[in-house]
Amino acid sequence: MTMDKMKEEITFHRIAHIRTDFLEKFGIPRQSGLAAAKGKIIFEKMYRSAQAVRGIENYSHLWILWEFSESIRDQWSPTVRPPRLGGNERVGVFATRSPFRPNPIGLSCVRLDGVEMSAEYGPVLYVTGADLMDKTPIYDIKPYLPYADAYPEAVGGFAEERKSYRLEVVFSEQCREMFAQQELKVLEEILSQDPRPSYQEDPNRVYGMAYAGREVKFKVENGTVLVCGCEVGSVKAPEM
Repeated sequence: MTMDKMKEEITFHRIAHIRTDFLEKFGIPRQSGLAAAKGKIIFEKMYRSAQAVRGIENYSHLWILWEFSESIRDQWSPTVRPPRLGGNERVGVFATRSPFRPNPIGLSCVRLDGVEMSAEYGPVLYVTGADLMDKTPIYDIKPYLPYADAYPEAVGGFAEERKSYRLEVVFSEQCREMFAQQELKVLEEILSQDPRPSYQEDPNRVYGMAYAGREVKFKVENGTVLVCGCEVGSVKAPEM
């Protein structure tokens, strides 16, 4: 193998994985921090060292570098269709956060709620604001530095123009009784951002998303999300 070829190919090691209530891709928040979804980062055996996270509790937020493990493709496209543009307009892949990239790498900023030393798993990180599917592989964790990472004057492109897009969410009484208050809050945050495919506008279509061990059924009519049913046991809740 030539030196140039070796430089092109880099081996990454999974250092951890995350446990969340998102058992399927559909319904996961479109960006980190948009919903107060809880997560638990568990290190792989080789990296279960208390020394490796020493001092991490002094930070309020973390960057997580992870893999779009459910969106890996053999080929890539230079353009994608962002949901926030209606799914019909194409823009350059590097001008978006689409999961369909040359390298399936995701980047999320989460709030660190605490660090727990587990006899079985070593240091476990509890976080809020994760937009990751349950068991997503994590490749690196870095502290968020406000003085270097925050740019209040930054321009957000087309995403900034549509950041205020929200739908009203109405739950059936049955669904309200099936979720804890925190779970219900997160579910409302997710549904208000309209998880449907952007090209889908059929008001009669009923969608189903797996969340917190339940199958949530909903449809959208006149700008309102109507949660019309919840089923227990159709999906297996993660072992948190």
